[in-house]
Amino acid sequence: MNASAKFQSLNLATVTSLLRTKAFGRRLHLLDTTSSTNSEAMTLGQEGAEHGTVVIAEQQTAGRGRLGRHWFSPGGANLYCSVIVRKAPTEHRLSEWLSWLPLVSAVAAARAVQVVTNLLPSLKWPNDIVVGHRKLGGLLCETGKSAAQGPFVVIGIGLNVNMDRDEFPSDFRDSATSLAAEVRHPVDRTVLLVSLLGELETHVDSLLQRQGSECINAYSPLCATLGRHVRVNLTDGQHLEGLADSIAADGSLQIIPNDSAARLVRIRAGDVLHLR
Repeated sequence: MNASAKFQSLNLATVTSLLRTKAFGRRLHLLDTTSSTNSEAMTLGQEGAEHGTVVIAEQQTAGRGRLGRHWFSPGGANLYCSVIVRKAPTEHRLSEWLSWLPLVSAVAAARAVQVVTNLLPSLKWPNDIVVGHRKLGGLLCETGKSAAQGPFVVIGIGLNVNMDRDEFPSDFRDSATSLAAEVRHPVDRTVLLVSLLGELETHVDSLLQRQGSECINAYSPLCATLGRHVRVNLTDGQHLEGLADSIAADGSLQIIPNDSAARLVRIRAGDVLHLR
């Protein structure tokens, strides 16, 4: 892989000039290094940062994913960004909106990857972005509150862009991939970031009007988990094995357990493993 293309730095002026969004990225913080873009965005949100504020970092020293996992975040090669979202629906739809936000954001990320690279990534429930059986990226949504501006959500996204597979830690090499590893050439991170912010804004804005059934129609065709036999490690330490049947109206995963021919069990949080 060409080293100069692989480690080409993100440039604030170039990103800003290419953006076609109304809000996402119009306030843009580009950092060389931070502990976590989500932590940085959370602080900005608590201080009253406006809707659509974006934090990007070349490197994270304490990046994190779902369920408290560490997110491997070397410098100069990948995309780490977090977006502050303040637009939310009325109270009676808030719970459903919060459930769907990470899933719809994953759809947006997959769409941005497709537009820029022509790859067709899929989604491992709830919001891992995968190519085949290898993880390409993931999302972490966190909620916060500011005294002046009220509640907000931070959407954090990490995408492996210009890493060779042998650069991943040894315990990730069989399960992780990057865009460059898949398309066999470096990918312009600036173009990818601009596409990502555009897709995110479109999908997050449309979620305000969408019903659960519409979200299911957008998410399900991309979900590689559906139709697979899975093992779900639940947050209480229990586990469940069965067939991933469908997505419910609130975005939860519906499973037919191995010990049942009909009963559907809804999984709202957990770590899903695809069984081969």
